[in-house]
Amino acid sequence: MSATGQFPSVPGPGAPEAARRTGQASAGRSLLSSLAIVLGSLIAGLAGGQIWVELAPRASYVIVSQGSADVINPETSAFIAGDAVYCMIGLAGGLIIGLAGYLLAVRRYGPAPMAAILAGSAAAGVVARWVGEHSGLTAFNHNLLTGPIGTHLAAPLALAGDTAASIWPSKASLPEVAFWPLAASLMAGGLALVVVLRERSAAVTYAAPHPGPPQPWGSYQGQ
Repeated sequence: MSATGQFPSVPGPGAPEAARRTGQASAGRSLLSSLAIVLGSLIAGLAGGQIWVELAPRASYVIVSQGSADVINPETSAFIAGDAVYCMIGLAGGLIIGLAGYLLAVRRYGPAPMAAILAGSAAAGVVARWVGEHSGLTAFNHNLLTGPIGTHLAAPLALAGDTAASIWPSKASLPEVAFWPLAASLMAGGLALVVVLRERSAAVTYAAPHPGPPQPWGSYQGQ
């Protein structure tokens, strides 16, 4: 009997180096994909903020004195409607970020792009809020200080009544901002779970049966 096939083949001297280079290349692509996800999420946040500005209703104020204004209709639903529009945009934006991130990176490189989806979508929510609340804020403040009494003004957007327009949202507006990462993580995580369950189901369905004990020759007699 020849010795061929008796022992596992010994890898060549360059195999460990090739494996190391392959691992480094994969890690580099994973990092680049994660950075691309974060950058794309920020762009989505900018777009979401602009869409919020265009679609959200504004409450109307009237100047009662220099630097002071009162809402014309205290029972207006513009504030609640503005929050609802932001949440819908965050839901749609998060789903897009999660879907694109999964298709382009998560299914290939795994955990790092998934973390980038979560971080990028959270940043997108903050950016969208900041863009929306700062749109028209300077003009509103200027008209409030210089406009005559009785002038009507369209108030700038204020998510959850947070009129500070700071970079980081207040505690009151965090639930609305969370729509972005929540939708993104559910989309990407749900797709990953579906793929895992499908692969497990396929492995069980196409598993080779275990060979049973050989049947005696006599069991076939008379057939």
